[in-house]
Amino acid sequence: MPAAIRVIHPAPALAVVVLSAALGAILLNQAGMLLDGRWALLVLSVAGSQVFTGATNDVADATRDAVAGRLEKPIPAGELSVAAGRWIAAGGLTVQLLASAPLGMPALLFGTVASGSAAAYNLALSRTPFSPVPYLVSFGLLPLWIAAGLGLPLERVLPAVPLAAAFAAAAHLANTLRDWEADAATGSRSLAQVLGRRRTHVLAVGLALTVGVALGVALLVSRASAPSLGLGTAGLTAIAVAASSERRLWASLLVAAVAWTAAWGLSTG
Repeated sequence: MPAAIRVIHPAPALAVVVLSAALGAILLNQAGMLLDGRWALLVLSVAGSQVFTGATNDVADATRDAVAGRLEKPIPAGELSVAAGRWIAAGGLTVQLLASAPLGMPALLFGTVASGSAAAYNLALSRTPFSPVPYLVSFGLLPLWIAAGLGLPLERVLPAVPLAAAFAAAAHLANTLRDWEADAATGSRSLAQVLGRRRTHVLAVGLALTVGVALGVALLVSRASAPSLGLGTAGLTAIAVAASSERRLWASLLVAAVAWTAAWGLSTG
């Protein structure tokens, strides 16, 4: 895969963009509206933010990645310069701001704070015990950003804010397990390194399952349809099956995120 694509962390970036697009489409459908230019601009702005976040992460970690011998990353492998990484990050941020501006000040503000929080993680907090905080902030704001970008009432997505934040923290912890040795070798003091490998694993699984159970309760209370309950159960099952494997946990969280977003969409019309 070309270095310029790998530097933006394409798998998680694509996951966030697709889930944001799906959530926006669900909200518009609930409001009896069709996909329109606002939706397209919103998706583009989220995509720009993911380009900015991924490239900034690799630029900030370039020296440490080289020390750790992480040649799967394009900058330490010599396939992309730090300067090029900075230009890619700047381009992503420019796209985000230009696409958000026509959507109004609330959308512009939510998106800017979310990306600012991600930048704080990349530049300062990723190697401290406060490493989950930017995930809580950025992904907690994401449902609000989407609703504001579409011009819809924010109260429609308020219940999703704590669930999205907690789930993002679980995904962050699961991701640190995949990079455990490399982070330890470069002296990281992220929350995962402070807690230890086993407790980090337990906390990641526990947070994810808690979100799934909370969603399941909400679906039951709202008397959701059988397909919605089935999708909710599928997400929980994916996490439960992969719970014992550090390598499979992150992928199972992605499966659960897709299943639970679809379950919520079906249950709310």
